[in-house]
Amino acid sequence: MKSKLYILILCLCFIACKKTKEAPIVFSQDALNDTFTNLEGQSISFKNILNNNKEQTILLHIWASWCADCIKEMPKVKSIQAKYPEVKYVFLSLDRDQQKWKKGIQKHQVKGQHYFMNSGWDGPFGKFINLDWISRYIIINKQAKIKMFKAVNADNGQLINALN
Repeated sequence: MKSKLYILILCLCFIACKKTKEAPIVFSQDALNDTFTNLEGQSISFKNILNNNKEQTILLHIWASWCADCIKEMPKVKSIQAKYPEVKYVFLSLDRDQQKWKKGIQKHQVKGQHYFMNSGWDGPFGKFINLDWISRYIIINKQAKIKMFKAVNADNGQLINALN
């Protein structure tokens, strides 16, 4: 009986430790080297996306035009954009193809920088951020450090605090 109790306690400790794992503050090399496509059809690494926004606060929004939750979030994102115009807004799309992605940007009047995630959910970037749901938000500070690693709602308190 004692051994079963010890095993149970060890399992619970393992689960608790795994859930309290600290969020990363820098991107992995694999994530930085992952490639995206811009609206002009040019390939760009995530590292270069960050470099193009050097010394700026960045709100990353991972979304797709087919995602109902993502579309519901757009008014909240637009409200944040109005309140924080100095922030750079970078939208990373998980659309199934680039034509649908571009139509979605126009249809929903999404303002910001736009990139198509070539590697999708399971690529180096998606794996690094443990992508399991969209919409997904990440805040990157002016020193290119991850200030807020995960939010699934644009009105999340941690997201707003990270922008202030």
